[in-house]
Amino acid sequence: MTRRDIRSDDTFATAAEIPPIKGILIRHLRAPTDYLAMNTVANRARVANGDHFATSDEGLAAFYDHLPDSDPATDVVVVTVAEAIVAYGRVTSGAELSKDRGHLHDLICFVDPAWNRRGIGRALLATLEARAGEMVADQPNVAHNLQAEAEDRSAGQTTLLVSAGYRPVRYFYTMLRPNLDDQFDAPLPAGLEIRDVQPEHLRAIWETEVEAVQDHWGATEPTEAAYKSFLTDASPAETALWRVAWDGDQIAGQVRSLISDDGNRRDGTTRGWVERIMVRRPWRHRGVARALMAASFPLLRARGMTEGILGVDTENPSGALRVYESMGFAPISRSTTYRKPIG
Repeated sequence: MTRRDIRSDDTFATAAEIPPIKGILIRHLRAPTDYLAMNTVANRARVANGDHFATSDEGLAAFYDHLPDSDPATDVVVVTVAEAIVAYGRVTSGAELSKDRGHLHDLICFVDPAWNRRGIGRALLATLEARAGEMVADQPNVAHNLQAEAEDRSAGQTTLLVSAGYRPVRYFYTMLRPNLDDQFDAPLPAGLEIRDVQPEHLRAIWETEVEAVQDHWGATEPTEAAYKSFLTDASPAETALWRVAWDGDQIAGQVRSLISDDGNRRDGTTRGWVERIMVRRPWRHRGVARALMAASFPLLRARGMTEGILGVDTENPSGALRVYESMGFAPISRSTTYRKPIG
């Protein structure tokens, strides 16, 4: 591969390793024209990499139309060959909530598996790193880290990151519950009640998440753009699956389940994601998470789901892994988060 400038009619220009593929171009996002092909690439890459999730065309468009912690005009990169999209990626950046208060630059890359092992992933990663380097230059007195994730079963992703100088720092499980049978030993603590989500609750629900994730590894400062992105996942059909526990006028905890219809069709499964499981500190260690998860199972069953699936940080300080195991979830795959200092 040779080093040369990347240029397009979008006036995007940076330096990266470009593989010798006829007609290759690395350029800025053209929204919304690119969305459909981007989603196809993302879902194909997830299958190849062993990722159990999938996004709908509508979901990806809504996400990129309200992209948090990132400027789509400068931070989204699209790779085309003969004008067909074969890969894309983005940089999201934010100030970490950890005691070190560093700045985190998360790199997300998707390459159509038909174009694997052609140098495109390496070129895409180098381009995103170059963009992150521009951000670092604007904040010289703060520690900066690049971050990327790879499914452990994806040898190609792992090899690329390690060869580029990234080191593993954290591990995550995807866990499966093979049924959604009722969990009778998970009552809601006395004094708490579950209320159906109303539009006027949405800000409080999001603020509960903001408070709860302050304890999560790798969490970054919340922004108003993140709240607007959250609202794109808050249609009545979606919030009907959420279980939110209230203690008077205070939210104690929440579970925001969802169904990936596209993922289920793709994989021939009927799985509901039991996700965004959060309990505020004053109500922790009282069985609130277990109760809300149990309350989610009948809702998912009513939508035709037969299995539950979720993701967890294996070192979550609140003991989430043990809670999920007690609810019948078991690991089916693992992913690794990698970091590399920059600047």
